[in-house]
Amino acid sequence: MPSFHNEFTYRRYLDEGQEDEFDRLFDEAVARVKRDVLGKRFPMKIGGKDVYASEELTEVSPIDGTLIGRFQKGNRDHARQAIAAALSSFEGWKNTDYKERARIMANAAGLFRERKFDVAAILSIENGKTRHESVGEVDEAIDFLNYYAEEIVRNKGYVRKVRLAASARDVGSGFQGSPGKEELITVAMKPYGVFGVIAPFNFPVSLSTGMSSGPLVTGNTVVFKPSSTDNMTMLTGLKIWEIFSDAGVPGGAFNYVTGPGSEIGDELAISKDTSGIVFTGSRATGMSMIRKTYDLGMQKVFVVEMGGKNPAIVSKHADIDEAVDGVSAAAFGYAGQKCSACSRVYVQESIKEEFISKLVDKLRTMKIGNPLDKGVYIGPLISGRALEKYASSIEEARRIGRVIYGGNAADVGLKGAYVEPAVIEVEHSSRLMHEELFVPILSVDTFKKFEEAMLKANDVEYGLTAGMYSRNRKEASAFAEGIMAGVAYINRKSSATTGAIVGMHTFVGWKGSGLTGKGTGSKFYLQQFLREQSISSVRK
Repeated sequence: MPSFHNEFTYRRYLDEGQEDEFDRLFDEAVARVKRDVLGKRFPMKIGGKDVYASEELTEVSPIDGTLIGRFQKGNRDHARQAIAAALSSFEGWKNTDYKERARIMANAAGLFRERKFDVAAILSIENGKTRHESVGEVDEAIDFLNYYAEEIVRNKGYVRKVRLAASARDVGSGFQGSPGKEELITVAMKPYGVFGVIAPFNFPVSLSTGMSSGPLVTGNTVVFKPSSTDNMTMLTGLKIWEIFSDAGVPGGAFNYVTGPGSEIGDELAISKDTSGIVFTGSRATGMSMIRKTYDLGMQKVFVVEMGGKNPAIVSKHADIDEAVDGVSAAAFGYAGQKCSACSRVYVQESIKEEFISKLVDKLRTMKIGNPLDKGVYIGPLISGRALEKYASSIEEARRIGRVIYGGNAADVGLKGAYVEPAVIEVEHSSRLMHEELFVPILSVDTFKKFEEAMLKANDVEYGLTAGMYSRNRKEASAFAEGIMAGVAYINRKSSATTGAIVGMHTFVGWKGSGLTGKGTGSKFYLQQFLREQSISSVRK
């Protein structure tokens, strides 16, 4: 298996002076998807078979309301069918040699690479990302598959064998020490069983793939539920199923079920036939699922990421232009709809006016519009509910503080929910500084001393990502040592709080953002889907 490397498609086209070719491939893929893929009736996939429900879910594009397709409104019975299919496939998939499972994951990565622009086009149409964001997300899916495949091979399937040499004479029973005869000890990490994978709308290709490939490559089977109500990304989910199937994953080992979380997600959580849940979404939903398992008489594995309220600190020792670039990218890329988005920034009082002035100038250059068009930076919000959240938060900011920039709907001539990026000034104690909003609103507060900024940055229930800007080494060191976040960035011009790279950064939530303290894209991720067992065999 070739050594792991990150995909970085857009960067490669830029380096080769081929940006026009990148745009051509994406535009052609959009036309192809609109012509050949959209507007159809799509099934669930359970045990490798097409399954239809008595009710359907209609999914439309957040860009302009274009019909994406009619999907199945699965219910608890469908969830149970999928769990049963996954359970019946578990023994066969578990006993598949780890090298073969790794090869299948690498095959899936290759298929994503072949279908990259088509999958990216579907992604942009389905959740409103720009072309660069969508292609980058498919790249990340490829990275997850290749990285996890390489990890399980590098760790030899997480099996270790040792020999305990025989002693010169036999020892009595009950004696703790060397046995009389040679003893072969095998220590292995083994899969649990069936995992429910409940994926978010905002990274429906990369996160869904990473969340599914982790349990799969380690020998578990999966029931996968893409985001299916309100914020719908069911078509990308189906494309993931197709790629896994074409790569060689048995139908029962990976099942695709669509429907409300109140039925599908709930059944995955409370079923005694699922061993664990992989979830990315809101803290409220994640904690609700965890609590529902308390009375099952079993301990489920929860591998979760539950949002963030991610801060950036800008010191008087910062390169302000660098900070403006990083904060604006982190706050307003994908219209702020990222778990890792920068939603609050603490600026030292002496540079506040300069920072805000330059930030506003930067925002004026961000083009809002159809994300399928070249040059657009901010596309639509995912749904009407997100628009309501944006409007109510702006209204609250006007009441308790001030709106520095934005706060209005953006008329781009399309049906979707388009809004201006907004910068507000509110006190640190306000709700807007503490609750995850998931819309393009950046809250600004000031500090006198760096210690005050650190206290404010850590004073939330979340701990996902954080960033800071300072050329003062003592401040940088204090930030690195004291920030309560799983992913921290210092003086990063490309983005203050977003953009973790598989195999380089581990993406992990501390405090209320996570549970296990281990993150995606790291060498510790796969171990969460395995349990340890030691077996001793005395040679005759």
